[in-house]
Amino acid sequence: MKTMTCRALGGPCDLEHRGATADEVIKAQDAHLKEAADGGDAAHQPAREAMRARWRHPKRSMDWYRDTKAAFAALPED
Repeated sequence: MKTMTCRALGGPCDLEHRGATADEVIKAQDAHLKEAADGGDAAHQPAREAMRARWRHPKRSMDWYRDTKAAFAALPED
């Protein structure tokens, strides 16, 4: 298991997401951003919109995805 924060994934806070793969952490971040933005947290709204755009246009978002996977791979195991 490895840990990345909301901030490390482009969000505004230090909530930690743990997962065995980068994809698990990315999905946890997506759920966190959705919950925060839907709950009225304006600080998370820009990150939520950016994440939604990545899901809608995955080919254009490959740089972010590759960078995130590389950052995850470089992390030590928890």
